[in-house]
Amino acid sequence: MRCTATLALAAAFAAGQQATSPATILEVDYENLVEYQSDTSDLSKLATVPSSVPAVPPKNFFYALVVGDIVAINGQPAKGTIAAQAWSIGLSPTVNPGNAIADTQRVSLRYQTFEILKPNGTPIGTIVALGPNGGPPPPGAPLAQSGGNLAIVGGTGAFLGARGQYGAAQLPQSIPNRSASIAEDPANRRQNGGGRRRFILHLIPMSKPEVITIGGAPAITHSSDFTLVTASKPATVGETLALYATGLGPTTAGVDPGHPFASSPVAVVNSPVQIRVNGKPAEVLGAVGFPGAVDSYQVNFRWPGDVGMGVATIQLSAAWVAGAPVSITVQ
Repeated sequence: MRCTATLALAAAFAAGQQATSPATILEVDYENLVEYQSDTSDLSKLATVPSSVPAVPPKNFFYALVVGDIVAINGQPAKGTIAAQAWSIGLSPTVNPGNAIADTQRVSLRYQTFEILKPNGTPIGTIVALGPNGGPPPPGAPLAQSGGNLAIVGGTGAFLGARGQYGAAQLPQSIPNRSASIAEDPANRRQNGGGRRRFILHLIPMSKPEVITIGGAPAITHSSDFTLVTASKPATVGETLALYATGLGPTTAGVDPGHPFASSPVAVVNSPVQIRVNGKPAEVLGAVGFPGAVDSYQVNFRWPGDVGMGVATIQLSAAWVAGAPVSITVQ
């Protein structure tokens, strides 16, 4: 089928895309991932052997526990734990002794959690997913996804109420995941080593960061006198500005859901917060809940030196979830 569009229609599409938040894709890199397979029924042997113990599981229908370390998200350093339950089922359209005959190709059924922290150990939130593992990715998955067909069914913290899908992706210099007996002591998991690979998550968050508008203009002010940045009073190189937004998520110190932020102690945003000006990162100096407000935040940042005159596009993100871009005129 041939599809044609006028220049005006194409321009309208482009304008609509510019005002829309981009898709949230999390590339979660992990290390030391080990699958502890249920290869013994002797409870006295569980988690007792300090050295690496290869698994000798049944051919199919066995249970496993999976543990790995999160080390980066979208190329930024992070911490956290991947933990999963897996049930081997071996689905295959081809008759293969030990596998379960089916119309689909899968390895196991999996229930998995991603508990994500900042590099300093500050909790950000947890993402929960389940579904069939192995085999091809589903239609509409990110093109980098190489396998798996799992649904994201919820989350906590910065990812409260999230939905989406996830699967495996390729990682340069990857190391295959390691299968171990449940007799192996998981206290030595990092010492004994495991897989180094990547999961890719297509996340649909319940809310996204959104810059507040005042009279149709973005609420971005000069920190010196808190007047709006405008064409007649533009930002200057190296100046500290304040941006006001919603949807940046939990803080420390915390507040009960639906309650306003206190003035003391200061409610610091838990999640990594980033501001991009014309696609380039600006220095974020601080992000806090605005005292007396509910779900409203102040983000102080430094105006970068390599932004030219004219229209500047500003995009705010928290916990790797980006909001729709806003524009201001700079002269």
